[in-house]
Amino acid sequence: MPLKPRLEPAAAAANMAEIEPAYTPQQAKVEADRCLFCFDAPCITACPTGIDVPAFIKKIASDNLTGAGRTILEANVLGSSCARVCPTKELCEGACVLLDRDEQPIKIGRLQRHATDHVFNHSIDVLKPATKKSGKRVALIGAGPASIGCAAELVQLGHEAIVYEKKPQAGGLNTYGIAYYKLTPETSLEEVEMVRKLGVEFRCGIEVGCDISMEEILEKYDAVFLGLGLGKARSLDIPGEDLPEVFEALQFIEKFHTVPLHQVAVGQHAVIIGAGNTAIDAVSQSKRLGAESSTIVYRRGEDCMPAYDFEYDLAKNDGCEFVFNAAPVAILENDGSVEGIRLIKTEIDADGRLTQVKGSEFEIPCDMVLKASGQTKQAELLKKLLPDLKLDAAGRIQIDPKNGLTSIPKVYAGGDAANGGREVVNAVAEGKKAARGMHSFFTGDSIQGPVQPSRVGAVGSPIGSGFDKPVRVSELEAAYHKQSTEK
Repeated sequence: MPLKPRLEPAAAAANMAEIEPAYTPQQAKVEADRCLFCFDAPCITACPTGIDVPAFIKKIASDNLTGAGRTILEANVLGSSCARVCPTKELCEGACVLLDRDEQPIKIGRLQRHATDHVFNHSIDVLKPATKKSGKRVALIGAGPASIGCAAELVQLGHEAIVYEKKPQAGGLNTYGIAYYKLTPETSLEEVEMVRKLGVEFRCGIEVGCDISMEEILEKYDAVFLGLGLGKARSLDIPGEDLPEVFEALQFIEKFHTVPLHQVAVGQHAVIIGAGNTAIDAVSQSKRLGAESSTIVYRRGEDCMPAYDFEYDLAKNDGCEFVFNAAPVAILENDGSVEGIRLIKTEIDADGRLTQVKGSEFEIPCDMVLKASGQTKQAELLKKLLPDLKLDAAGRIQIDPKNGLTSIPKVYAGGDAANGGREVVNAVAEGKKAARGMHSFFTGDSIQGPVQPSRVGAVGSPIGSGFDKPVRVSELEAAYHKQSTEK
């Protein structure tokens, strides 16, 4: 059966409403007053863009919302999006010292949203372009978070930034690929407009390699930034994958950002292949838009899910179902449409390899299948555009982590094409580092920091911020657990 919309406008809007609404002024003040304003604030060290978290919270507590918004956006130009989509439990909130006192961490993400909402709702320009221009021009390919972070930093340093994007709108996954109940396209496009007002030029609907050649880009510009992101979803390589009701999960999510919610067609019984955060977004949104059942199928066990725990909990609370230790064998067809999926059970053998259990095949009825088992790298496209560009074995662009420089002079990179797929905040930070690398290349001047203001002039460590070397709480805890068990 063909897919169809299943909810009226009011029901669709209610089901897809944001998970955590904005704080009221009183709620924000109460939460801000809980902060201890640490001397060595671990939340700063855990933020890849090095936002001075205690400083902006202190400004909220003293009713200086404009100052709080400026502190955030000077460090992270996409601070409004990141306030909504960052895995704060893995980053800043996970590092909060209140957790050591068995208390709830400061809700840094929601406070960050409170401050940035104030700036955007009142059309306050807290960022300023450089008054002195260098005359240097940089082309940025792709208009996702990495390129936006890079372009914003470039114009504030006095350079010209022109961003090429093949889609109609800038913003990358922030505009097109994140769950609607986390981040609406309007929020992403507000940030794009702020960056445009800084002086960044966005040329959308232009694909480098088709509408303009890479040779022309290299000839016309003083430097180039590659912010291409990742490619298409990995193929399942099974019969039935070409049926009309089989989509990439990101294709499905993009529909919410391009047509009204109540017009998005969804299956009655949806199956999502994969168990990362994109899979969670897809399974929850299909359920919220009226699917009777929405099921994730994952080839490994529950403990191996790439998705964050809080994302998993969200999907379970939405009534989504999970089938673990199963791999797709075929998508079943009836009269040219999907009618089910055939799976086979999997297990880990004595050598630690994932194997299929012979004779264990079973079927799940469904009328829509979404592929979310990871995205391919852009190796083929990159080699076509820049044959001499060095990639690693996984197809990621090799860069100098300090400045984003690739193997080709004056060509820089950052974001998912270089890191293989991390958070929005990581992409912004990498773009910003690349901009500073270009600035040093153009002028010979280097920019240090940010450092924790409370540590300036102090002796001993830790110093600095997560901008130079971000700390992820889960990785720290894993290292601590390993150390403890080895003793």
